[in-house]
Amino acid sequence: MMAVWLILGAVALVVLIGNLHAHRRKRQRAEARRRPLTDAQRGILRAHVPLYGQMPELLRPGLEGEIQVFLHEIAFEPCGGVEEVTETMRLVIASQACLLLLESGYPDFGKLRTVLIYPDAFVVKSEFEMESIRLGESWQTGSVVLSWQSVVQGSRNPEDGLNIVLHEFAHQIDQVDGVADGLPILRRRGDYRGWAEAFGGSFDLLCERVNRGERTVLDDYGATNPAEFFAVATETFFEKPKQLKREHTEVYSQLQGFYGLDPHSWI
Repeated sequence: MMAVWLILGAVALVVLIGNLHAHRRKRQRAEARRRPLTDAQRGILRAHVPLYGQMPELLRPGLEGEIQVFLHEIAFEPCGGVEEVTETMRLVIASQACLLLLESGYPDFGKLRTVLIYPDAFVVKSEFEMESIRLGESWQTGSVVLSWQSVVQGSRNPEDGLNIVLHEFAHQIDQVDGVADGLPILRRRGDYRGWAEAFGGSFDLLCERVNRGERTVLDDYGATNPAEFFAVATETFFEKPKQLKREHTEVYSQLQGFYGLDPHSWI
């Protein structure tokens, strides 16, 4: 009998510690969200992240709050020749990543704990020791890997439909449920059918057009698989909203509902 009580006591202690941790984290996030960015930090965003300048003024305080939480919780690590992670690096990456959280209902990126920054494209090895060159990666183990040069190029031109930060952090959102399949956790159970119809049809259409050698508003890489299609569609949603809405109206509508934003109205 004593053993049973000891087990129940241990379980209760674990639950209590978990609740205390969750409460402390919630309080810390609330405090972080209340801290506005400094004028210098806003200057960095205006200079390096055109999307920040394009978005409605009413949305900026919320984005700044999400940025503060991100900077408080996520570690940035220099890799492959990057000597120091600067304030500009942190803000440019955090601001664009947090666009995806701003009105989506997602409190965070799940298991994400670190952002690894390389100066340029980097080499990765597969499980079969095959080497490939990458500009970014999203790991389900809690890390995003980025080429700083690609971050700068994607941030500087908000209309080319290519943004490595938006792409890799879209993967992080997709991976919150533990599976990278192009189907993130949606707001309501009834949303899944419309999502499947819109994304399934547009993915098939993109594959057909890529096979015919036709150019589309969506980058060809989106035809790789549904997970890449979701990430590419997210990039295009923010960077080419008018074209995406015209060519893939249902996908635009689904992303508008998912992210709670309408970039088409920002331009």
